[in-house]
Amino acid sequence: MDILVLGAGAWGTALAVSAGPRHAVTLWARDPAQAAALASQRENLHYLPGFRLPPGVTPVSTPAAELQALAGRHALVIIATPMAALRGMLTALGACRQPVAWLCKGFEAPVTQPYGLLGHEIRAEVAPQLLAGVLSGPSFAQEVANGQPTALVAASESAVVRDVLVAAFHGSTMRVYANEDVPGVEVGGAVKNVLAIATGLCDGLALGLNARAALVTRGLAEMTRLGMALGARAETFMGLSGLGDLVLTATGDLSRNRRVGLLLAQGRSLQEAVESLGHVAEGVYSARTVVERARRLGVDMPIAQAVVELLDGRITPRQAVGLLMGRDPAAES
Repeated sequence: MDILVLGAGAWGTALAVSAGPRHAVTLWARDPAQAAALASQRENLHYLPGFRLPPGVTPVSTPAAELQALAGRHALVIIATPMAALRGMLTALGACRQPVAWLCKGFEAPVTQPYGLLGHEIRAEVAPQLLAGVLSGPSFAQEVANGQPTALVAASESAVVRDVLVAAFHGSTMRVYANEDVPGVEVGGAVKNVLAIATGLCDGLALGLNARAALVTRGLAEMTRLGMALGARAETFMGLSGLGDLVLTATGDLSRNRRVGLLLAQGRSLQEAVESLGHVAEGVYSARTVVERARRLGVDMPIAQAVVELLDGRITPRQAVGLLMGRDPAAES
Protein backbone atom coordinates (compact mmCIF):
# COMPACT_ATOMS: atom_id res chain seq x y z
CA MET A 1 0.00 0.00 0.00
CA ASP A 2 1.22 3.52 -0.81
CA ILE A 3 0.86 5.71 2.29
CA LEU A 4 1.42 9.48 2.55
CA VAL A 5 2.29 10.83 6.01
CA LEU A 6 1.95 14.61 6.22
CA GLY A 7 4.17 15.84 9.03
CA ALA A 8 7.66 14.70 10.00
CA GLY A 9 7.50 15.26 13.73
CA ALA A 10 8.03 12.47 16.26
CA TRP A 11 4.69 10.71 15.76
CA GLY A 12 4.57 11.00 11.99
CA THR A 13 8.12 9.70 11.74
CA ALA A 14 7.40 6.86 14.15
CA LEU A 15 4.39 5.72 12.13
CA ALA A 16 6.47 5.87 8.94
CA VAL A 17 9.22 3.80 10.60
CA SER A 18 6.63 1.26 11.77
CA ALA A 19 4.87 0.96 8.40
CA GLY A 20 7.98 1.32 6.21
CA PRO A 21 9.01 -2.35 6.17
CA ARG A 22 5.60 -3.42 4.80
CA HIS A 23 4.46 -0.43 2.73
CA ALA A 24 5.78 2.33 0.51
CA VAL A 25 5.61 5.41 2.73
CA THR A 26 6.10 9.00 1.61
CA LEU A 27 7.03 11.18 4.61
CA TRP A 28 6.23 14.83 3.86
CA ALA A 29 7.95 17.65 5.73
CA ARG A 30 6.86 21.27 5.47
CA ASP A 31 10.48 22.45 5.56
CA PRO A 32 12.50 21.41 2.47
CA ALA A 33 15.70 21.48 4.54
CA GLN A 34 14.23 18.97 6.98
CA ALA A 35 13.15 16.69 4.14
CA ALA A 36 16.64 16.85 2.66
CA ALA A 37 18.20 16.03 6.02
CA LEU A 38 15.85 13.08 6.48
CA ALA A 39 16.73 11.79 3.03
CA SER A 40 20.48 12.06 3.53
CA GLN A 41 20.75 11.05 7.19
CA ARG A 42 17.89 8.47 7.14
CA GLU A 43 17.06 9.57 10.68
CA ASN A 44 14.98 12.32 12.29
CA LEU A 45 17.72 13.72 14.51
CA HIS A 46 15.58 16.53 15.89
CA TYR A 47 12.28 14.83 16.71
CA LEU A 48 13.03 11.10 16.87
CA PRO A 49 16.76 10.40 17.10
CA GLY A 50 18.04 6.85 17.20
CA PHE A 51 15.64 5.29 14.68
CA ARG A 52 16.63 4.63 11.08
CA LEU A 53 14.12 5.23 8.31
CA PRO A 54 13.46 1.93 6.49
CA PRO A 55 14.26 1.80 2.76
CA GLY A 56 10.52 1.94 2.06
CA VAL A 57 10.25 5.49 3.50
CA THR A 58 10.82 8.40 1.09
CA PRO A 59 11.09 11.90 2.62
CA VAL A 60 9.76 14.74 0.43
CA SER A 61 8.73 18.38 0.69
CA THR A 62 6.30 20.11 -1.67
CA PRO A 63 4.33 23.37 -1.37
CA ALA A 64 0.99 23.08 0.40
CA ALA A 65 -0.73 23.93 -2.89
CA GLU A 66 0.57 20.68 -4.35
CA LEU A 67 -0.61 18.40 -1.53
CA GLN A 68 -3.79 17.51 -3.39
CA ALA A 69 -1.83 16.10 -6.32
CA LEU A 70 0.63 14.35 -4.00
CA ALA A 71 -2.22 12.74 -2.06
CA GLY A 72 -3.78 11.48 -5.27
CA ARG A 73 -0.80 9.18 -5.83
CA HIS A 74 -1.37 7.31 -2.56
CA ALA A 75 -3.98 4.90 -1.20
CA LEU A 76 -4.07 6.48 2.28
CA VAL A 77 -3.22 9.91 3.66
CA ILE A 78 -2.20 10.40 7.31
CA ILE A 79 -2.09 13.91 8.79
CA ALA A 80 0.56 13.96 11.51
CA THR A 81 0.73 17.69 12.19
CA PRO A 82 -0.10 19.45 15.47
CA MET A 83 -3.77 20.31 16.00
CA ALA A 84 -3.19 23.93 15.00
CA ALA A 85 -2.35 22.86 11.43
CA LEU A 86 -5.21 20.41 10.91
CA ARG A 87 -7.65 22.95 9.43
CA GLY A 88 -5.15 24.00 6.79
CA MET A 89 -4.33 20.42 5.91
CA LEU A 90 -7.96 19.39 5.58
CA THR A 91 -8.67 22.46 3.46
CA ALA A 92 -5.78 21.59 1.15
CA LEU A 93 -7.06 18.00 0.86
CA GLY A 94 -10.74 18.92 0.51
CA ALA A 95 -11.20 17.31 -2.90
CA CYS A 96 -9.08 14.24 -2.10
CA ARG A 97 -10.76 10.94 -2.98
CA GLN A 98 -8.43 8.82 -0.88
CA PRO A 99 -9.17 8.02 2.78
CA VAL A 100 -7.63 10.58 5.16
CA ALA A 101 -6.96 10.17 8.88
CA TRP A 102 -5.34 12.48 11.42
CA LEU A 103 -3.21 11.67 14.46
CA CYS A 104 -3.41 15.01 16.31
CA LYS A 105 -5.28 15.19 19.59
CA GLY A 106 -6.97 18.22 21.08
CA PHE A 107 -9.44 21.04 20.53
CA GLU A 108 -8.55 23.66 17.95
CA ALA A 109 -8.26 27.26 19.15
CA PRO A 110 -11.47 29.16 18.24
CA VAL A 111 -11.60 30.09 14.54
CA THR A 112 -15.14 30.08 13.14
CA GLN A 113 -16.92 29.51 16.46
CA PRO A 114 -16.50 31.14 19.88
CA TYR A 115 -15.19 27.78 21.11
CA GLY A 116 -12.63 25.24 19.91
CA LEU A 117 -13.56 22.36 17.61
CA LEU A 118 -12.53 18.72 17.47
CA GLY A 119 -10.99 17.30 14.32
CA HIS A 120 -14.20 15.82 12.93
CA GLU A 121 -15.98 19.14 13.48
CA ILE A 122 -13.26 20.97 11.54
CA ARG A 123 -13.60 18.47 8.72
CA ALA A 124 -17.37 19.07 8.64
CA GLU A 125 -16.69 22.76 8.07
CA VAL A 126 -13.89 22.67 5.48
CA ALA A 127 -14.02 19.24 3.80
CA PRO A 128 -17.43 17.63 4.38
CA GLN A 129 -17.08 15.26 1.42
CA LEU A 130 -13.77 13.85 2.60
CA LEU A 131 -13.62 10.17 3.59
CA ALA A 132 -11.94 10.71 6.93
CA GLY A 133 -11.28 9.47 10.43
CA VAL A 134 -8.82 9.51 13.29
CA LEU A 135 -6.11 7.11 14.43
CA SER A 136 -5.69 7.39 18.19
CA GLY A 137 -4.91 5.50 21.38
CA PRO A 138 -2.12 4.99 23.93
CA SER A 139 1.09 5.37 21.97
CA PHE A 140 4.48 6.94 22.61
CA ALA A 141 6.34 7.63 19.37
CA GLN A 142 9.60 6.09 20.61
CA GLU A 143 7.96 2.77 21.45
CA VAL A 144 6.09 2.60 18.14
CA ALA A 145 9.32 3.26 16.23
CA ASN A 146 11.09 0.66 18.36
CA GLY A 147 8.54 -2.00 17.41
CA GLN A 148 7.22 -2.44 20.94
CA PRO A 149 3.65 -3.78 21.29
CA THR A 150 1.03 -1.06 20.77
CA ALA A 151 -2.76 -0.99 20.33
CA LEU A 152 -4.58 1.83 18.54
CA VAL A 153 -8.12 2.73 17.53
CA ALA A 154 -9.17 3.56 13.96
CA ALA A 155 -12.31 5.65 14.31
CA SER A 156 -14.53 6.77 11.44
CA GLU A 157 -18.15 6.82 10.38
CA SER A 158 -16.92 5.23 7.14
CA ALA A 159 -16.19 1.50 7.05
CA VAL A 160 -13.86 2.17 4.12
CA VAL A 161 -11.65 4.40 6.27
CA ARG A 162 -11.68 2.00 9.20
CA ASP A 163 -10.79 -0.95 6.98
CA VAL A 164 -7.91 0.79 5.20
CA LEU A 165 -6.40 1.98 8.50
CA VAL A 166 -6.52 -1.55 9.88
CA ALA A 167 -4.99 -2.93 6.68
CA ALA A 168 -2.23 -0.31 6.74
CA PHE A 169 -1.08 -0.54 10.33
CA HIS A 170 -2.31 -3.76 11.96
CA GLY A 171 0.60 -6.16 12.27
CA SER A 172 2.82 -8.20 14.54
CA THR A 173 3.68 -5.29 16.85
CA MET A 174 0.59 -3.13 16.44
CA ARG A 175 -3.06 -4.01 16.90
CA VAL A 176 -5.63 -1.65 15.38
CA TYR A 177 -9.23 -1.81 16.56
CA ALA A 178 -12.09 -0.28 14.56
CA ASN A 179 -14.57 2.10 16.18
CA GLU A 180 -17.44 4.21 14.84
CA ASP A 181 -17.51 6.66 17.77
CA VAL A 182 -15.39 9.51 16.40
CA PRO A 183 -16.48 12.11 19.02
CA GLY A 184 -15.66 9.72 21.85
CA VAL A 185 -12.23 8.83 20.50
CA GLU A 186 -11.39 12.49 19.89
CA VAL A 187 -12.57 13.73 23.29
CA GLY A 188 -10.48 11.05 24.97
CA GLY A 189 -7.41 12.12 23.02
CA ALA A 190 -7.95 15.79 23.82
CA VAL A 191 -8.81 15.67 27.51
CA LYS A 192 -6.18 13.13 28.58
CA ASN A 193 -3.44 15.64 27.76
CA VAL A 194 -4.92 18.15 30.18
CA LEU A 195 -5.34 15.53 32.88
CA ALA A 196 -1.74 14.40 32.38
CA ILE A 197 -0.56 17.89 33.36
CA ALA A 198 -2.56 17.55 36.58
CA THR A 199 -1.11 14.11 37.27
CA GLY A 200 2.42 15.35 36.66
CA LEU A 201 1.72 18.10 39.17
CA CYS A 202 0.49 15.51 41.66
CA ASP A 203 3.63 13.39 41.20
CA GLY A 204 5.91 16.42 41.28
CA LEU A 205 4.49 17.48 44.62
CA ALA A 206 4.99 13.91 45.94
CA LEU A 207 1.34 13.61 46.95
CA GLY A 208 1.46 9.82 46.70
CA LEU A 209 -0.07 7.00 44.70
CA ASN A 210 -3.46 7.34 46.39
CA ALA A 211 -3.73 10.89 45.07
CA ARG A 212 -2.63 9.84 41.60
CA ALA A 213 -5.23 7.05 41.44
CA ALA A 214 -7.97 9.41 42.61
CA LEU A 215 -6.99 12.05 40.07
CA VAL A 216 -6.91 9.62 37.14
CA THR A 217 -10.25 8.11 38.12
CA ARG A 218 -12.03 11.42 38.63
CA GLY A 219 -10.38 12.74 35.49
CA LEU A 220 -11.87 9.86 33.53
CA ALA A 221 -15.29 10.87 34.89
CA GLU A 222 -14.75 14.43 33.64
CA MET A 223 -13.67 13.16 30.23
CA THR A 224 -16.74 10.93 29.97
CA ARG A 225 -19.15 13.73 30.93
CA LEU A 226 -17.78 16.03 28.25
CA GLY A 227 -17.75 13.28 25.64
CA MET A 228 -21.35 12.30 26.23
CA ALA A 229 -22.40 15.95 26.01
CA LEU A 230 -20.79 15.97 22.55
CA GLY A 231 -22.61 12.85 21.42
CA ALA A 232 -20.08 10.16 22.34
CA ARG A 233 -20.84 6.73 23.77
CA ALA A 234 -19.92 6.14 27.41
CA GLU A 235 -18.28 2.78 26.71
CA THR A 236 -15.71 4.39 24.41
CA PHE A 237 -14.05 5.98 27.44
CA MET A 238 -13.37 2.58 28.97
CA GLY A 239 -11.38 1.63 25.88
CA LEU A 240 -8.00 2.40 24.37
CA SER A 241 -8.67 6.02 23.40
CA GLY A 242 -10.15 6.84 26.81
CA LEU A 243 -8.85 4.97 29.84
CA GLY A 244 -5.91 3.48 27.93
CA ASP A 245 -4.56 6.78 26.61
CA LEU A 246 -5.23 8.52 29.93
CA VAL A 247 -3.26 5.97 31.95
CA LEU A 248 -0.34 6.08 29.52
CA THR A 249 -0.13 9.86 29.29
CA ALA A 250 -0.77 10.49 32.97
CA THR A 251 1.80 7.99 34.28
CA GLY A 252 4.38 7.38 31.54
CA ASP A 253 7.80 9.00 31.81
CA LEU A 254 7.79 9.72 28.06
CA SER A 255 4.69 11.92 28.38
CA ARG A 256 5.38 15.56 27.50
CA ASN A 257 2.19 16.75 29.15
CA ARG A 258 3.01 14.94 32.38
CA ARG A 259 6.47 16.49 32.20
CA VAL A 260 4.93 19.96 32.13
CA GLY A 261 3.11 19.21 35.39
CA LEU A 262 6.30 17.87 36.98
CA LEU A 263 8.24 21.00 36.03
CA LEU A 264 5.52 23.34 37.28
CA ALA A 265 5.55 21.50 40.60
CA GLN A 266 9.30 22.16 40.79
CA GLY A 267 8.68 25.88 40.53
CA ARG A 268 9.52 26.31 36.84
CA SER A 269 7.48 28.83 34.87
CA LEU A 270 5.16 27.63 32.11
CA GLN A 271 7.44 29.16 29.48
CA GLU A 272 10.47 27.39 30.93
CA ALA A 273 8.60 24.10 31.09
CA VAL A 274 7.41 24.27 27.49
CA GLU A 275 10.76 25.42 26.11
CA SER A 276 12.59 22.59 27.86
CA LEU A 277 10.52 19.97 26.03
CA GLY A 278 11.59 20.78 22.49
CA HIS A 279 8.23 19.38 21.31
CA VAL A 280 4.58 20.43 21.41
CA ALA A 281 2.67 19.58 24.60
CA GLU A 282 -0.91 19.68 23.30
CA GLY A 283 -2.43 19.85 26.77
CA VAL A 284 -0.96 23.31 27.34
CA TYR A 285 -2.68 24.66 24.25
CA SER A 286 -5.98 22.79 24.50
CA ALA A 287 -6.68 23.12 28.25
CA ARG A 288 -8.51 26.41 27.87
CA THR A 289 -10.52 25.21 24.88
CA VAL A 290 -11.50 22.04 26.76
CA VAL A 291 -12.77 24.04 29.73
CA GLU A 292 -14.53 26.63 27.56
CA ARG A 293 -16.30 23.94 25.53
CA ALA A 294 -17.35 22.21 28.76
CA ARG A 295 -18.63 25.50 30.23
CA ARG A 296 -20.81 26.16 27.20
CA LEU A 297 -22.25 22.65 27.48
CA GLY A 298 -22.84 22.95 31.23
CA VAL A 299 -20.33 20.17 32.01
CA ASP A 300 -18.45 20.33 35.33
CA MET A 301 -14.70 19.69 34.92
CA PRO A 302 -12.97 20.84 38.13
CA ILE A 303 -9.63 19.13 37.43
CA ALA A 304 -9.34 20.66 33.97
CA GLN A 305 -10.41 24.02 35.38
CA ALA A 306 -7.69 23.87 38.02
CA VAL A 307 -5.11 23.12 35.30
CA VAL A 308 -6.20 26.20 33.35
CA GLU A 309 -5.93 28.44 36.41
CA LEU A 310 -2.48 27.00 37.10
CA LEU A 311 -1.31 27.52 33.50
CA ASP A 312 -2.65 31.09 33.56
CA GLY A 313 -0.69 31.80 36.74
CA ARG A 314 -3.77 32.53 38.86
CA ILE A 315 -2.96 29.82 41.40
CA THR A 316 0.15 27.97 42.58
CA PRO A 317 0.61 24.20 42.38
CA ARG A 318 -0.22 23.85 46.09
CA GLN A 319 -3.31 26.02 45.71
CA ALA A 320 -4.47 23.83 42.81
CA VAL A 321 -4.38 20.80 45.10
CA GLY A 322 -6.20 22.68 47.84
CA LEU A 323 -8.83 23.83 45.38
CA LEU A 324 -9.64 20.25 44.35
CA MET A 325 -9.50 18.76 47.86
CA GLY A 326 -11.64 21.53 49.30
CA ARG A 327 -14.64 20.85 47.06
CA ASP A 328 -17.93 19.96 48.74
CA PRO A 329 -18.78 16.25 49.21
CA ALA A 330 -20.62 14.64 46.30
CA ALA A 331 -21.90 11.27 45.13
CA GLU A 332 -19.39 9.39 42.98
CA SER A 333 -21.77 9.01 40.04
